[in-house]
Amino acid sequence: MLEKVSQTLRIKFRRASKRAQNLSSKPSNEFLLKLYALYKQANEGDCVGKASGGIRDRAKWKAWNSVHGTSKFDAMTKYCEVVDKLVSMD
Repeated sequence: MLEKVSQTLRIKFRRASKRAQNLSSKPSNEFLLKLYALYKQANEGDCVGKASGGIRDRAKWKAWNSVHGTSKFDAMTKYCEVVDKLVSMD
C-alpha cells in the first residue's frame, strides 16, 4: 500500500534531520539507533538482506530491521517526535 506523504511532513522531516545534527550534546546510543532506523525506513523502506559487519553495523541493521513494515508516513512522524524529545532534553 502506497501512502502519500504531504509536503508539510516532508519539510518537517528535513528540518528535524537538521535539528538532530545540531544538538549540543550527543544523544545516547539508544536514541541514535532509533533515529537511524526511522530515518532509513522513511528514506529507503524496509531493511533487506542479512546483518553483516562489525558490532556497530549489526546494531544499526537490527535497529532498522526492528521498524520493518512501518510506513514512510509513520517513520517520518516518529522520527520528528524523537527529535522533538531530544531537543527538549538538550
